[in-house]
Amino acid sequence: MRQTSARRAGTQQSRPDAGDLGWDDSLYGEGGGEGGPERSAGGADAADGGDGEPPAARSRGGKRRVLRWFAVILSLLILGTAGAGYLYYRHLNGNLLKDPLNLGERRLDKGGPNADGNTPLNILLLGSDSRNSEENVELGGSRVDADRKPLADVQMLLHVSADRSNMSVVSIPRDTRVTIPQCTDPDDGTVHPETSATINSSLQHGGPGCSVATWEELTGIPVDHFMMIDFAGVVNMADAVGGVPVCVDGNVQDLKSGLRLEKGRTTIKGEQALQWLRTRHGFENGSDVGRAKAQHMYMNAMIRQLKSGTKLTDPGKLRNLAEAATKALTVDNDLGTVNKLYDLGNDLQRVPSNRITMATMPWVEDPQNPLAHLVPKPGEADKIFSLVRNDIALDGKDKAEDKADAATKTPEPSDSAAPAAEIGVTVQNGTGTATQAAVPGRAGVVTQQLAQLGFAQATANGTPKSQADTTVSYPSEELRADAEAVAEKLGLPSGAVRISQSAEQITLVVGTDWRTGTAYPKATESPDDDKAPDSAGALNGDDRSACMKVNPAYSF
Repeated sequence: MRQTSARRAGTQQSRPDAGDLGWDDSLYGEGGGEGGPERSAGGADAADGGDGEPPAARSRGGKRRVLRWFAVILSLLILGTAGAGYLYYRHLNGNLLKDPLNLGERRLDKGGPNADGNTPLNILLLGSDSRNSEENVELGGSRVDADRKPLADVQMLLHVSADRSNMSVVSIPRDTRVTIPQCTDPDDGTVHPETSATINSSLQHGGPGCSVATWEELTGIPVDHFMMIDFAGVVNMADAVGGVPVCVDGNVQDLKSGLRLEKGRTTIKGEQALQWLRTRHGFENGSDVGRAKAQHMYMNAMIRQLKSGTKLTDPGKLRNLAEAATKALTVDNDLGTVNKLYDLGNDLQRVPSNRITMATMPWVEDPQNPLAHLVPKPGEADKIFSLVRNDIALDGKDKAEDKADAATKTPEPSDSAAPAAEIGVTVQNGTGTATQAAVPGRAGVVTQQLAQLGFAQATANGTPKSQADTTVSYPSEELRADAEAVAEKLGLPSGAVRISQSAEQITLVVGTDWRTGTAYPKATESPDDDKAPDSAGALNGDDRSACMKVNPAYSF
């Protein structure tokens, strides 16, 4: 394994308190830019979260955050277009840094295959604010933070459906308070105990593998790979891509970011593109919500052009871009060659742009610390995570009959299964999530139901399980028929049965989809059940009519 301690090297400095983020202010030069308390268009202090704006601790540092955001996805796409340069991959392999995938102790089972034997793909995209090199210091500012362990201020999960027909991207605001599980640093063996903290600090608990463990803990979504990028190479990548068309519904000028555009459509590149991506004040109510929409619009436009082949036709520019991308990337060990990145890029190329959806986790201010932190919005955050877990597109365009079949089809009884009385089953309670507590005694209730169905060797295990949907796992193919028999008797869908290397015997995890009763609830159809909630701000990848609403206070 190639270690990445140089990227993470630094003192054990904790995350600054909200309102004291000097390392963010340095991005605007000495003096912190405009200075004074910032106010949203609605008149509320930024620190008060007015107009739904995230608190002050989330309002700064947009420049570097968005650069990393688009660079990660761009890296995925451009590597999939570089087939002509395959021989160059051997050199590019040496540029990549690698780290373990998951540093936690409660790793989720991977998703089961669909009817055609294909599985969905979940990739965690991370943006690090590391100042581990002179170039990163120049790009990110704040030389005093050169020895601080980096934060992952951008965190997005890219989900590609099992049939590769659609892609969903879900981001989580950097100051969302979550449970960071116990993680062991692979470089020095330091054990970081479980704690409650902001999600961007998970990177300081051993590296990107702890961010992966945190996401699995929060969402119940198994993560297959991660890709992390820092400042270095991002500007070169932006220049190599060339222009990207954007739109504003009025004249806009933001002195802090430097953005100045006239009403209508403009093709932006270089420094002007960076200004677009970093501006917070210029759009909507001057909050991070508007900035995220502007980032989504830019990314969608760039992806469309990359997929159409209208950009990066110059071999020299493509080579420079590939160099910058691989030098800036840290990936998990299983994704640690450019050949694998190339295959991944080909997978992503299969997804039509009109089936790409970008969204943000619905959130509310943290009741414990509303001026500094967010928490997942009850119900609506769970819903968007559930859609991803169940491989349902966020755009609501999946075929209703296909979803119904997947949700209701039960395994066929197998003659090779052992008698029910001879099948050992461990039952665990997985009904708890980040926004709702586990139902007490749930494993015991379902264990009793299994006993009534003839599974005399079913036993309840009191250890909580991080698994949001009901599953039946089995450790080896010899027990597959027995696991399917358990699922069939309980009325579980066939997709709930999956193999797991961590299971010692057949294990039933009772999830959030079965919080009450002894009969597994059947799926019900609702017009709003099959797409992201409005609060997620979903944007379709083929929306060419999107135009940013300018903040009236920043118009000219």
